[in-house]
Amino acid sequence: MIEKELKKALLKVQKPGRYTGGEPGSVYKEADKVDLHFAFCFPDTYEVGMSHLGMKVLYEILNNIDRYWCERAFMPWTDMLEQMRELKMPLFTLESKTPLHEFDIVGFTLQYELSYTNVLAMLKLGGIPLRTDEREETDPIVVAGGPCVCNPEPMAPFFDAMMLGEGERQLPQLCEVVRQARAEKAPRAEILRRLSAVEGVYVPALYTPVYRMDGTIEEIRAEKGAPYPIRKAMIKDFAKEPLPTHFIVPMIGAVHDRAQIEVLRGCVRGCRFCQAGFIYRPMRERDAAALDSAARELCENTGYEELSLTSLSTSDHSQLEPLLDKLLEWTPQEHVGLSLPSLRVDNFTDSLIEKTTKERKSGLTFAPEAGTQRLRDVINKNVTEEELERTCKIAFAHGYTSVKLYFMMGLPTETMEDIEGIAQTAQKVVELFYRNPDKPKGKGVTVSISVACFVPKPMTPFQFVPQDTEEMLREKQKHLLACVKSKKISVSYHDSHVSRLEAVLAKGDRKVADVIQRAYESGCILDGWDEYFNFEIWETCFKELGLDMSFYANRTIKTDETTPWEHLDYGVSKQYLIKEYEKALQGKTTQPCNRACAGCGANKLLGGPCFAYD
Repeated sequence: MIEKELKKALLKVQKPGRYTGGEPGSVYKEADKVDLHFAFCFPDTYEVGMSHLGMKVLYEILNNIDRYWCERAFMPWTDMLEQMRELKMPLFTLESKTPLHEFDIVGFTLQYELSYTNVLAMLKLGGIPLRTDEREETDPIVVAGGPCVCNPEPMAPFFDAMMLGEGERQLPQLCEVVRQARAEKAPRAEILRRLSAVEGVYVPALYTPVYRMDGTIEEIRAEKGAPYPIRKAMIKDFAKEPLPTHFIVPMIGAVHDRAQIEVLRGCVRGCRFCQAGFIYRPMRERDAAALDSAARELCENTGYEELSLTSLSTSDHSQLEPLLDKLLEWTPQEHVGLSLPSLRVDNFTDSLIEKTTKERKSGLTFAPEAGTQRLRDVINKNVTEEELERTCKIAFAHGYTSVKLYFMMGLPTETMEDIEGIAQTAQKVVELFYRNPDKPKGKGVTVSISVACFVPKPMTPFQFVPQDTEEMLREKQKHLLACVKSKKISVSYHDSHVSRLEAVLAKGDRKVADVIQRAYESGCILDGWDEYFNFEIWETCFKELGLDMSFYANRTIKTDETTPWEHLDYGVSKQYLIKEYEKALQGKTTQPCNRACAGCGANKLLGGPCFAYD
């Protein structure tokens, strides 16, 4: 039935390749010969979802288990949404064209807060009740994973279970619990109770937040023997974890359409604004020989001509130079270009740039994050002006004529002098180019400044700080533009409305779920896309439900306050976050954790030291 209606719909949509499936690398199984059907849902468009490395990794892991079949579903674009509603066609998976409500488990990855209304839209389109307490025994178990689960509360009422940490081992274990329980015809409540016993699995229905009169949380109560706190799942022997070698190659161009190899997980840097840097601790890296072998097999299997060495901080890999040497033994002959998307200013070298530009040159991007050394110390960026200048000199000497610099605005303790420092830093880069005797002849330089509005995130030392008000951010944006004098410098910055909503959803409690549902029912979908983001609707929904956005975004959280995410343990202790917050206010830095252990607590996940310190 769906195939018939789908043919009609595809004639009227702009990119039918988003909905057809059949891509090279897709997995097909006989439905009646598998014991569990899993729908992996990415709550954004096909092009965005097919760029996500985690989805590709878990798709391969689940499908390597004979008794499971993992399929994919994505958020339809508005033209397809219109057709689906008109033809009364449910949201389906690309592989078997099965409606979501027929699956055993429907899983979402929560990568960014502005995808939340898309989750509700996909559930509704898939024929699944939005809230866990509305679901019947025959409905799928709806689960979620991803970085946003580090504060699951704004989305907690919509999920039966949420997974903290790394899914490579955790997700197959969760699937097996559901498979066995379904085979025993266990009731839904019993399935959820069993899931709560799986490491890193949070079952929201078993926890109740208790509020004070002022709206803050007094405590979060665990019920029916549920664990407290819930500790994230983590792969200890990450170096031995198999690498994916069979990616699905998209039918239409993905945002990041290339082969990707994760060289390490976690980060040693300790930037105080960076959620990923804390929730993925401790840093663990893979062996250069294993990476080289998997990269070659992946490129052979997919035909990709670009290989990205992916991580939060690729240039911190202890074997990066030997790895590049191994890759360069075959990538030039196969016409495969190498990209290192997360290079750091302080370990950028002539050797690195030579090895990564043999096949083709891509643009260079660096992230000073703040315009002055004082503010870089506050955020623990551990990058100096001299290191940035040295890096740019190396780049210009190798023929680069454009550099992109990422900054943030609205950081804790920031002043207008720090904003002026952003423009001054860019101007110094321009001047460095023209003073460089080795610069490319006959070419000018372009420096692009991209400025994001700072969003305080849970599980970071800055979770306690208020976000700048929109008025403050707009004033700073205006001041930055006035400080840029050169036509060689271009400036772009984020919409402060978007950043405000992101902060509210990032730090919200369970009450915010009602607002998310109201916003969705009022027409909010595809909030991550500028053309569909409607801040006025969100603002109205908060007011109608009696919740103050400023309470979540613009209020200082006391260090002894119970946060909405207090019952979750990602390895880094709250005491450590408080210590780093206090050091930030004093302008003191902390060394990267591969140089000296600062006692964050993540080593308890390994059962020993994170690094072999001298």
